[in-house]
Amino acid sequence: MLLMAEMTLFMALIIPLPFTIRRKLFTFISENPLVAKAQHALKITFIFILILFIDSVNRVYRVQQELAIATENNSASGKAAVLGHERLEVQARKFYSQRNMYLCGFTLFLSLILNRTYIMILEVLRLEEKVKQYEGTDKNTKQAEKLAVAGEPGEIARLKRELARKDQDLENLKKQAAGLHREYDDLTEKYAKTQEDGTPKKEK
Repeated sequence: MLLMAEMTLFMALIIPLPFTIRRKLFTFISENPLVAKAQHALKITFIFILILFIDSVNRVYRVQQELAIATENNSASGKAAVLGHERLEVQARKFYSQRNMYLCGFTLFLSLILNRTYIMILEVLRLEEKVKQYEGTDKNTKQAEKLAVAGEPGEIARLKRELARKDQDLENLKKQAAGLHREYDDLTEKYAKTQEDGTPKKEK
């Protein structure tokens, strides 16, 4: 059942889907806490399957040895008739042991393939998203560009207030400069008149 579930999941992973749907699906798988708990439980299950795989390999090796010993003993004693029943029993044990070994082995091997395929698909999605951002075809990038150009309403109002305040400061500076210029002209005229009248200059 686990092997069939892995095969179904692998077929679901390699089905060609649109980029948006695939990104939403893998984002859901990556961020959902229930999926994370299921992955943790599967890791524990695969540890038990690994133990079963090692045990089945050991059983196949022992059955092979028993079959070889029984064949040698019966061949040496010439009991070919007795060999049939024992051979069928050993062959049945060998079949079950090999079946368990293949099932556990393929289940473990497919789990590694699924894990690697999942990581590669996530990497491809990340790279595709970067490419879309660089090309400017991503919706988020377009929205960001619009905001960068137009700005939000609150931001525009704040910038307008700052611009008006700076304009007012500039007008005040112009008025102060004009007043200083007039005072300078007046002082220049007074100084010229004192020089023409021959009034001595006061020194401090």
